[in-house]
Amino acid sequence: MAEVKHIEVFDCSPEQFFDLLIDYEKYPEFLSEVKDCQVLSSDGDQKQVQYKISVIKTLQYVNEHTEVRPSQVSWKFIKGDLFKSMHGHWKLSDKDGKTEAEYFVEANFGLFVPKTMTKTVLSVNLPAMMKAYHKRVADLYGGANG
Repeated sequence: MAEVKHIEVFDCSPEQFFDLLIDYEKYPEFLSEVKDCQVLSSDGDQKQVQYKISVIKTLQYVNEHTEVRPSQVSWKFIKGDLFKSMHGHWKLSDKDGKTEAEYFVEANFGLFVPKTMTKTVLSVNLPAMMKAYHKRVADLYGGANG
């Protein structure tokens, strides 16, 4: 089992960041490793979302997301490549008119997943992912961070 926890402040309101997080199908526009993202089903605050990502190789998986506006988006692995199990969350709070966002993911990888891929998937991509979110916030809401 591997995990990553990171806290970042974004130059937008929690409501704005929440809207960015739940716009899953736009992820390929700003997250370079996400090649495709589709909402397969939606039932109230729960959605099944299919991801196609490219990290060393192309992988596909489905997560079930639970959305609690405007403070949390959590997910758990349903099926797909790479993971045996995975869950995580974004927890959002207001910090002087900005968003303090806690990102957490814990994953158990399949039997034949090399450690290099494990590390790449969970932590090596983290700084690039946070930078991409800052840029997206600036593009959408005119924030100064990035």
